[in-house]
This record gives sequence, C-alpha cells and structure tokens, in this order.
Amino acid sequence: MLFFLTLFSFTLAAKIDLSKITLPEGFKIEIAASDVKNARSMALSEKGVLFVGTRNEGSVYALEDKNKDGVFETKHVLARDLYMPNGVAYKEGSLYIAEVNKLWRIKDVHSKLGQKTHLINKELIYDKLPAIRHHGWKYIAFGPDNLLYIPIGAPCNVCLKDDERFSSIHTLDLSTGLLTPYAHGVRNSVGLTWHPQTKELWFTDNGRDLLGDNKPDCELNKATKRGEHFGFPFIHADNIADPNFASKTPKNFQFVKPMMKMGAHVAPLGLKFSQTKQFPTRYQKGFFVAEHGSWNRSSKSGYKISYVRIDEEGKKALRKQDFAIGFMRNETTYGRPVDIIFESNGGMLVSDDYADVIYRITFSK
Repeated sequence: MLFFLTLFSFTLAAKIDLSKITLPEGFKIEIAASDVKNARSMALSEKGVLFVGTRNEGSVYALEDKNKDGVFETKHVLARDLYMPNGVAYKEGSLYIAEVNKLWRIKDVHSKLGQKTHLINKELIYDKLPAIRHHGWKYIAFGPDNLLYIPIGAPCNVCLKDDERFSSIHTLDLSTGLLTPYAHGVRNSVGLTWHPQTKELWFTDNGRDLLGDNKPDCELNKATKRGEHFGFPFIHADNIADPNFASKTPKNFQFVKPMMKMGAHVAPLGLKFSQTKQFPTRYQKGFFVAEHGSWNRSSKSGYKISYVRIDEEGKKALRKQDFAIGFMRNETTYGRPVDIIFESNGGMLVSDDYADVIYRITFSK
C-alpha cells in the first residue's frame, strides 16, 4: 500500500512539472491554481474572479486570489452534478453556464462566493438545446453584438442530421429567448473569439477522425456574416471530399475555406487575440490557440499552445508557430491545454484538464 501511494504522488507531480514546458526567451510559466479537476473553459470578472467550467466533473468553480500574490488560493464550487458544464461566460455581474442541453444564469455571482452550493440560486434561461452527449459539451461567449454565441457540435464523427441545429454555431438573444443559426457546417468548435478592431468572429473546428493520421486538418475559421457554410460534412479542411457524404453535396454548394489548416487531429480549442502590452510586439499581431492534442493518432500531435500571426488589417492568417511546447514529450502526456484568457495586468491564463491546473504565462525583459 505504501508503494502504491508513493507512486500515485509521483505521477501527479510529474503531470505538472513545469520544467518540461518550453517557451520563447523572456517568458515564464507558473501554476496560478492547482487541483482544479478537469479545468476547461474560463471566464474572468472585472474583480479578478476566475470562473472555470468542467466537462467530466459536473462542477463549476470560482477561483479567487484574495491576497494578490498571483495564486488563486481560494476555490468555490458554484454548482455540482451538472451535465458536462464545459461552457462559462461572464457579463455584467452574472455568470452563464452551459450544460449539454441547458443554459443557466447566476445573477450577482460575486455575492454567492462562499455560499454552500445547494443554496446558490441558478436561473434556467434556456432548455431547448439537443441533449446528445457526443460533441455535446458547449463553449459559450458573448459577441460584440451582446448575443450569446453557442456552438452545437455534430453528434457523431461525421454525419448529416435532419436537425439543423447540429454542426453549427447559433446565437441566443437573452432578451427574447430566440436561438438563431449563425454559421453552418461546423463539426465541433470549442473556441470562439472576435478581432478587437474588425469585430469579425474567428473560431477553431476539430476535424473528423478515421481518415488516417495526416488528414484532414483541424481548422481555424473566420466568419464575416451570418449564414455562411464551412463545409462539414461534405468537405473537410479546404479540399478533402468526405468518402460518404461528398455525393450528397447540395447543387451549387459554396463554403468558406479555412483561414488556416492547423494540422491533423491537433484538436484546437480555446483561442484569444493577444490583449496585453506586456508581451513583445511580435506577439501582439495575432492570437494564441490551445491545441488540446490528438486522442487516436498513432503518433500524438498537438499538446501545445500556438501563436497565429495575422495581417495588419486583421483579414488573413499568415503563419503559425509554436509558443509553448512540452505538454507531451516522447509520446508521454504531461498536460493538455484547453482555454486561454488574459488578465487585466497582462498575464495569460491557460486551463489544463489533464494536469488539473491553471497556468499563468508572463513576460519580463
């Protein structure tokens, strides 16, 4: 028994060994919060409270750094026993939580910190999302138009369903309860962001499986207007016809090609435009992407944070480069980045649902 406990402790320590993470010169990575089991999507309030959803734990957390030492030492459980509450969004004092099929709101959420979980009042604001678990976990975010954006993944590896809510991104108007399609042909997006100047929507999309190790690429996409189609399930990446569904492609079909092919099976999730002057200028012209990593590729891919440089007008993705690597080495997994968010002081927070931590990445000359 003693040997088992010792081995277990060693395994946990190895999963969060920061010496394995390599960053560009001048950058530093630290643990901002530990023991945040299955840490997934994040939202940050103006008071510095970090809200964290989970996929497998069924809980939603609020983290506080009360003594302002850079470590979130206080963890509150805002909700338990939810159905894959991956998505969290914060707006005007309220926290929004997305289960697979429901959306909840906790009003005046800061006043609830410290309350017992069962006493925290959650207001159900929408319950008509599909209840299918496959790709059912949600990423949610408020757009510049104050609408809540909700991707709804395909309930399969690749399929074409009569229910047009699947394989799409929708918007929800909280004032009317109206759910409206925004983008079609999106297999499984778990990350949205908007360009700070153009206000155009950029999002990641996970490519289909079982076409081999090297195809199709996962995608980085940009939507410029409501109603665009991004190819799934007929065409993957920019030109790979699906062996089962290409023949069912609608006549005169048009789709938006990816702004960038990210690599096969890398599973890009959260992404954020650089919102900090703390980082060098070369990292202020694009955004960071969390590559969660492959699950069934014969040689693992992803498991890193990438930086994508865009042009001055914010219209095109120019190139991708590694930013933080070492979450996987020699086919051994140490961490899996999920989501990215910037603090008001310029630090970049990264969630990791494998190591159960929140990282903070900073730069100093």
